[in-house]
Amino acid sequence: MTENRITGDMKTSFDTTYPTITWWVKSWGRIALGRDEYSRSMVRAMDEGGMVWEGNSRYATLDALFQDLESGLADWLEENE
Repeated sequence: MTENRITGDMKTSFDTTYPTITWWVKSWGRIALGRDEYSRSMVRAMDEGGMVWEGNSRYATLDALFQDLESGLADWLEENE
């Protein structure tokens, strides 16, 4: 871990904080962030068959977005494996 120069707090790696997202991107599918002409959601998870999870249109923070994605993917995997 590295120390945050501004606050002095220890940073936690993305892999540790969001293990399901990490596994998804490395092993299963892809993640799209931001709105586009096809969707108003801020985040989407897709596999070879198309979209498997879609988030909200707005989030207060990126951390809230990633927490929702982590939870949504975990739920989807539990239901589909």
